[in-house]
Amino acid sequence: MANDGLADNVIHVHQATWIDEAAFLAFLLLAFVGLTPFAVAPPTLNPLNSGLNPTGAGDVMRQICYLAAFAAIVIGAFRHRGLAAFSSVPILLVLLLAWCLVSAGWASEPGVAVRRAGLAVVLVVSIMLSVETIGTERSLILWRWVLVGVLFVNFISIPFIPQARHLPGEADPGLVGDWRGLYDHKNIAGAVTAMTAIIFLYAPRLSPGLFHKLRDWVIVAAAIAFTVMTRSKSSLGLMVIALVMGAVYRWAWKRELDRTIVVVAGVILVIAVTAFLVADQGAIARFLEDPDDLTGRTAIWQAEIAFIHDHPIFGAGFGTFADTGGLSPLHNYVGNDWVNSVSHGHNGYLQLLVTIGSIGFALAIAGLLVAPAILFWNGNGDVDMKALLFALFAFLVLHNFMESDFLEGDGVTWVAFLLTLAMLYNLNRRGELR
Repeated sequence: MANDGLADNVIHVHQATWIDEAAFLAFLLLAFVGLTPFAVAPPTLNPLNSGLNPTGAGDVMRQICYLAAFAAIVIGAFRHRGLAAFSSVPILLVLLLAWCLVSAGWASEPGVAVRRAGLAVVLVVSIMLSVETIGTERSLILWRWVLVGVLFVNFISIPFIPQARHLPGEADPGLVGDWRGLYDHKNIAGAVTAMTAIIFLYAPRLSPGLFHKLRDWVIVAAAIAFTVMTRSKSSLGLMVIALVMGAVYRWAWKRELDRTIVVVAGVILVIAVTAFLVADQGAIARFLEDPDDLTGRTAIWQAEIAFIHDHPIFGAGFGTFADTGGLSPLHNYVGNDWVNSVSHGHNGYLQLLVTIGSIGFALAIAGLLVAPAILFWNGNGDVDMKALLFALFAFLVLHNFMESDFLEGDGVTWVAFLLTLAMLYNLNRRGELR
């Protein structure tokens, strides 16, 4: 039966044309390489800052490129399935995007909110339609080779391009010398190379034969090596956790009883950790009271929590936090100058509460976490592919506790999360046709 489902997916892939694949490839290059590789954030900004624009202004050329790719993707999807192609966009994501647009009504900068919500719509629709048109396996193959190209450029750039490392003059001297490749911050480079290692380690069916398997192992080793050289501790640690979770998923997925045992064990672990944290609130308070912990993240989290306390329902409006400088809703909640210039909240969950409030947060959790978790639970799809997607899903869900990925412009980790969701939904639809 699994082969029947795969065969259906292959038939679906063969319907796609080279134009469809070229449009998807152009989109991936825009997201993972961009128009300004090796750009460096101004040194006056915070060392945690991963944005180059502190005013919320848009990049006209980038917008034009995304709209061009979007138009080509929509035309291709419509040519294959007509209006039915848009059914590949999950309803919960539609509701979430609609709420983001509505939140512009109370945002301090409605123009910024509308423009960024429009980009979010373009990204979600482009990715969902592309994977639906091209198919999960072909989409993954194209994505893999974009990541290999990025990895190759990253390595080649180190001895020849000074900006490929963090340069002297950083606000945080501890960053100097860390590898960042074509990205503007080591944490972005570390996340991309960690995902590259996960993808090439967990997709054996896409590399038949000994030579291709050895090639993939070389890529995995290179990706891990570059991640180490970025000194992005969160990406390194989460990569290991994600690989273990993917292996557990592959083992447990085969029988419902095993899946149940794993889920129950996970729930017990979460309850135990929560109980420990509640019992030792003093340690949490001491942790949050030190603004220098986690390279300053706790100072940002303090400001976010204070803002959420004052604006719990609606938030500040979508897109009003990232890269807005003095326009940021946290402007009056920070205690020192460098926090005033951060580009995002370094916690995707807190940032959702800050920008779209508890209503938007509930929609985001339902659409981005709960609905995919249900699809991972059911028996549809191919176990090897779902184990890969689950490892990526785990990596990105956990990554949001340290960085802000959810709905974060065209950030590479947000695009990767949407690709993971699109492939999961596509696998589920193919499985339902068995």
